[in-house]
Amino acid sequence: MATFFPGESHTFSEYLLVPGYSSSQCIPNNVSLKTPLTRFKRGEKPAITLNIPMVSAIMQSVSGVDMGVALATEGGLSFIYGSQSAESEAAMVKAVKDHKAGFVQSDSTLTPDMTMEQVIELKEKTGHSTMPVTDDGTPKGKLLGIVTSRDYRPSRDDHQTKVSEFMTRRGALLSGRRTIWTRQSVSTQVMPLRLSSMMSSPELSEWRLAVFSKMRRIASYPSLPLRSKSATPG
Repeated sequence: MATFFPGESHTFSEYLLVPGYSSSQCIPNNVSLKTPLTRFKRGEKPAITLNIPMVSAIMQSVSGVDMGVALATEGGLSFIYGSQSAESEAAMVKAVKDHKAGFVQSDSTLTPDMTMEQVIELKEKTGHSTMPVTDDGTPKGKLLGIVTSRDYRPSRDDHQTKVSEFMTRRGALLSGRRTIWTRQSVSTQVMPLRLSSMMSSPELSEWRLAVFSKMRRIASYPSLPLRSKSATPG
């Protein structure tokens, strides 16, 4: 049986919650969600601190390499499950730690002897217009140069032209030392140049390539540190 209450009825839309004072400095960028992960004594700093209070469960169906990378990107952490061998655990940790912000493993690597026709076919297959050229055609090979969509014109150029004839050679590429790969330097020094790619030298004898579409994407993840160890991208 229905019950009638005396007086006027109200809905939630009729009420306005007035918050406390918020200054102009109270913006999301100034908010810290850092959380200690390990116990620590008063006055001491925790051994491990997360940028966001989020971790994944120690479950095989939850905490894998992909989850570890995703949480690290946001500033969290993933616990690997223990129902596996020590070698498998080490391989999983290595796979997550080897993930490089702004870099991807190339699936569009060229050799100097390939033709423009093969470049076009590979571009249609992978969707990558910037492709590294290495001596052996593998992502780990010696970087000789790059090919971008600006280097050739399919409508008027001979499709049998060798990559070595129209690629941009390594000596003409803009490069930076490993110290350039910090979030501040990328934002203030590299991005204003409006580059599509740039070479990096983690070691004097080893050159790698960064594609800045990846850099722009990770710029939205302030909790993710940029790492200087790189891989050739696609």
